[in-house]
Amino acid sequence: MEISSKENTQYFSNNSILPIDRSSFKSESSASKEKQSCCGGIKIFLGALSFVYFAKALSGSYLKSTITQIERRFDIPSSLVGVIDGSFEIGNLLTIILVSYFGAKLHRPRIIGAGCLIMSAGTFLIAMPQFFMGRYQYERFPSTMNSTVSTSPCLQDKSQTPLSALEKSQAKINAGCVQTLAIIGPIFGFLLGSLCAKLYVDIGFVDLDSVTITHKDVQWVGAWWLGYLIAGAISVVAGIPFWFLPKHLPKTEGRKDSSTSSEQSKFITEDNKEQHKSYQQQVKIGEMAKDFLPSLKNLFGNPVYVLYLCASILHFNSLIGMVTYKPKYIEQQYGQTSSKTNFVIGLINIPAVAFGIFSGGLIMQKFRISVLGAAKLSLGSSFFGYLLLLSLFAMGCENSDVAGLTVSYHGTKQTSGYEQGLFSNCNSDCMCSQNDWDPICGENGITYVSACLAGCQASNGSGKNTVFFNCSCVGILESPSRSSSAVMGPCQKGNECPKMFLYFLVTSVITSYTLSVGGTPGYILLLRCIKPHLKSFALGIYTLAVRVLAGIPAPVYFGVAIDTTCLKWGSKQCGGRGACRLYHSITLRYMYLGLTLVLGTMSVFFSIAVLWVLQKRSAPQDETLSANGERGTCVTNSRKDNFFNSGHLIQTTYWPEKETRL
Repeated sequence: MEISSKENTQYFSNNSILPIDRSSFKSESSASKEKQSCCGGIKIFLGALSFVYFAKALSGSYLKSTITQIERRFDIPSSLVGVIDGSFEIGNLLTIILVSYFGAKLHRPRIIGAGCLIMSAGTFLIAMPQFFMGRYQYERFPSTMNSTVSTSPCLQDKSQTPLSALEKSQAKINAGCVQTLAIIGPIFGFLLGSLCAKLYVDIGFVDLDSVTITHKDVQWVGAWWLGYLIAGAISVVAGIPFWFLPKHLPKTEGRKDSSTSSEQSKFITEDNKEQHKSYQQQVKIGEMAKDFLPSLKNLFGNPVYVLYLCASILHFNSLIGMVTYKPKYIEQQYGQTSSKTNFVIGLINIPAVAFGIFSGGLIMQKFRISVLGAAKLSLGSSFFGYLLLLSLFAMGCENSDVAGLTVSYHGTKQTSGYEQGLFSNCNSDCMCSQNDWDPICGENGITYVSACLAGCQASNGSGKNTVFFNCSCVGILESPSRSSSAVMGPCQKGNECPKMFLYFLVTSVITSYTLSVGGTPGYILLLRCIKPHLKSFALGIYTLAVRVLAGIPAPVYFGVAIDTTCLKWGSKQCGGRGACRLYHSITLRYMYLGLTLVLGTMSVFFSIAVLWVLQKRSAPQDETLSANGERGTCVTNSRKDNFFNSGHLIQTTYWPEKETRL
């Protein structure tokens, strides 16, 4: 539309002469530009925020993928590794409440940027022990490089040293999309863990030709430290955009009241600036602090919030403990390598979780599910997910046949003694140590803790190609006079184990998907039942509680429980108990899955309580119509409080005090 250059152009309407106010056209143009600027700003913010989620998730998942590597490298038990994993969340204790409360009133993008720098520094710090400690040394029979020379493991000198070694209608789908993008991080985290697990721990520091073990060996340690350097660099890059984002976005045309005049619209941007400037001058840290305790009291006076918080804490205790030790469980239960385990988790399990979270958001969006419906969907997801988890108890492998630990040297099942049973008449003439862990596989299908304990009298070959002969303990089951042999490495598990592993993978994927479907509905439920001015604070408390009461303790007590199933402990070079070398497969399965299931079942009961409270509030006389046409059940008695039934993801994430709908 073209506008005349004259200021007082007139037109006739209803026999009246009305002046055309050019400011109205300017207002339209200004509003259009503001809307484009707002949309552009939110896209940049969502992209940057998603990348931060990706970086954080990658770091956290990579830590879990290196659990077994760290255990072997530093010869420590699972309980101590659990403390290391839990400490990943300890930093939140000092800052999360203050950031969540005051961050809503400060420059939040820059706070996020600073957090990324701190996170990257912590990630770099985890890798530092590799550069300040000596090279990794593994236990290995020092076979000669000349295959024509025979040596005797049974009579070897024990002093020998081993080899060195939105729109408001899009709020639900946005929640699903952002969380789905965050799940991509663990996919790359575990795939990175798989890649690094194939690289020798001291790559670049030692001659790899001198390494006599491969990534399939039970004593192999991958380059666990390399992934932390990569993850730290990604965190630095992720924080850069937030230093250039504004504190607030301008209000769009859709947010204005219908009674607002065009003249007021013309100056909306200037008004916002003046109000913001005035607000910054008036608000003081001390004044904000006065509202802290009343806000906390208001928050915990909400029964839906409290019950959902309890359900989430138990639910995440179950999930965090399970995910932390899932690589170890697969390795020990099904005899898989660290590299293959991380690859399978990253390529199969994590995408199932991402698809589940996205599906939950899509269901909420397509069917316009109410708060009560979201609670039902979240509960159903947990109930059927943990029901599927029950089937995993039947998908395990039997214990490996290890002489002196799970079976006797005569082939019968070991019922007592454990390490006391490592010595027998067949190796009584040998100078063996029960602390060694350099397993070999006899031709009778039984694993022996070391060649010495197998009573082997001779060997030839080198490294992984070493073959042992005249092993007196191996020959017991066949004929005492027969000369028996053995090769390096433990024997493979039974023929049924690969099939059980396949069943486990399929069921695990379905279970992961089912449990994840309720993630987005639960998140929306949390947002809708909190008043607008408390949403940021409520999410901060929620995040703190989950990380402190689940993220920190779960890896520790899961690790302690797993340690109780150990059959053979290693010994540190400086003395004392080291890492576990062999677990009791059946006991490990019941301990690991049982603890996960018990915690999950307890969380389901709290979810039922949440649903009961919501149904009690959803009586016909109490129902109100939310802003987007849905019936909300987290209602109050005022029209003003109805606002928080619509659940705005971006508002709670970025500009809560401005009540900006995007």
